Amino acid sequence: MAKKKKARAAKPIKKVTKRAKRPANRKPAKAVDALLAPIKGATAREIGGVRLEVVRAGAARVKRMIYPAGFRWSQAMKPVVGTDRCMHAHVGFLARGEIHIEYPDGCVVEYKAPQVVAIDPGHDGWVVGRESVILIEFDFEGETISRLGMPSEHRH
Repeated sequence: MAKKKKARAAKPIKKVTKRAKRPANRKPAKAVDALLAPIKGATAREIGGVRLEVVRAGAARVKRMIYPAGFRWSQAMKPVVGTDRCMHAHVGFLARGEIHIEYPDGCVVEYKAPQVVAIDPGHDGWVVGRESVILIEFDFEGETISRLGMPSEHRH
């Protein structure tokens, strides 16, 4: 008499799921540029064509300044502040772009991102090239020079 074979258990069938296709008229989401994204808790304003966002951090302020291509301090800010040169000290990090700084004695300093900047008061400055400049700056309002040990004017 022949032996009967045991019936094998059927293997489970794998279910294949298809990804939903994106509609043809929908474009993929653009990546957000973190250097330009809104800053939580910042006070924002525009002055002389410069976009300025300020956040308090203890006794200091952290500022993101966006200078547009073509910006020159002596053309855009001089009429606003009424001085021949920028009398603020700037200390921070140049995150994007390139700037040219010039002092009355003819001294020239150029910064190109990524670079730390320390700019003495009494300068003119402008954006070099077609790219906007993004400067992350730290200051103590009217006490920046003394608190950061900066000279009150440019010296050699």
